[in-house]
Amino acid sequence: MIQRPLSKKTDAAALQFRHRHYFMSAGLLLLLVGLVGRASYLTVVDSEFLRKQGDARSLRIEPVMAMRGMILDRNGAPLAVSTPVVSIWINPRQALAGKASISSLERDLALPMGSLVARVNRNARKGFMYAKRHLSPAAAELILAKEMPGVYGMTEYRRFYPEADVTSHMIGFTDLDDRGKEGLELSLDDQLAGEAGVKRVVKDLKGHRVQDVALIKAAHPGKDITLSFDTRVQYAAYRELARGVAEHHATAGVLVSLDVETGEVLAMANLPSYNPNNRKQLTVNALRNRAVTDQFEPGSTLKPFTVAAALESGKFNVRSHFNTTPGTFKVLNKLVRDHENYGVIDMPTLLTKSSNVASAQIAMALPRDTLPLLHRRLGFGRSTGSGFPGESAGSMQPSNRWNPVEVATMSYGYGVTVTALQLAQAYAVIASGGIQ
Repeated sequence: MIQRPLSKKTDAAALQFRHRHYFMSAGLLLLLVGLVGRASYLTVVDSEFLRKQGDARSLRIEPVMAMRGMILDRNGAPLAVSTPVVSIWINPRQALAGKASISSLERDLALPMGSLVARVNRNARKGFMYAKRHLSPAAAELILAKEMPGVYGMTEYRRFYPEADVTSHMIGFTDLDDRGKEGLELSLDDQLAGEAGVKRVVKDLKGHRVQDVALIKAAHPGKDITLSFDTRVQYAAYRELARGVAEHHATAGVLVSLDVETGEVLAMANLPSYNPNNRKQLTVNALRNRAVTDQFEPGSTLKPFTVAAALESGKFNVRSHFNTTPGTFKVLNKLVRDHENYGVIDMPTLLTKSSNVASAQIAMALPRDTLPLLHRRLGFGRSTGSGFPGESAGSMQPSNRWNPVEVATMSYGYGVTVTALQLAQAYAVIASGGIQ
């Protein structure tokens, strides 16, 4: 075989290839030395930088939820308690990037098909949205065990009311965020609400909490509050009120029970009522705590106070007599009437027959301001200070309206408005022997 000698052109190409190889090798070696040097520097000299970068990708700040204080009756029976629940939330960006099965999550949460998918798509750029609030821990655990991308759980608290509709108007309820919205839950919210804390945790790439690192701020639970209410008395009051409303085919009813020695409220029942544990069918009409919000003219229920004013004046006693013949009594241009002509009656008969005429005669025999001032002393026209939201003060005529006709009608319960709690409080004065 005859070999041809290499040309000068071939020698030049080979030399050029060798030079290029050496240059690339040297460049790669320098790059490797640089990387090793940088790694050594960060590891040995500037290790704090790596730690901060790692922490930034794994350390997270999380809230520590605080438990709301309990509401208890005078015997320690719970009227409102908080139980732990889990709310499922979604990071839409992560869920969409990880191709999470949102439709499957909808089925697990028993949500209308397509509703959650639409919400996630609408909030595609956001990092947080609730999927469903307040699941039982067991139900939430089944969902979270599937480890869907961007789907997480958050521990919260839900309020539970053991006495349900029996105490609903007194206790009220909280919203999904555990803030008081009605009743004592609202008026005492500052004391019942706890103060949330903050902690630092380590999370993995999937967002699961791996370790609690540090407690930055401790959570402080809300204050437990003991009320004057007696659950046993409240239940009996509610039962009897329901019986009375049914018997008389009434649309609503209210019953208030007080301790006459201390003035404490033992029971306060309202109908219609509602179940604060399940408010799906709740109506505005059922929300009203009529015992403190509704004002009415008390009518003949004020006559005992007219008798009290008469006895307190010294001008009358229990044996005093009143001639009610012919069953009417004229005060200026106002004709006061009884249901019938009771003739001459004494003080006890005034009450048993509920005589408007005898009551007006007492009012006309006393100084003009005696009766209205007694009403003010009994608390009419101002709030009782019970603390219930929306409590009405009632109303009384101003002193420049205390003319004979107004005072006469006031003697048998008109021209003044009160609440059921005010009226009960006034009767407690007599029951406790406060007026002799």
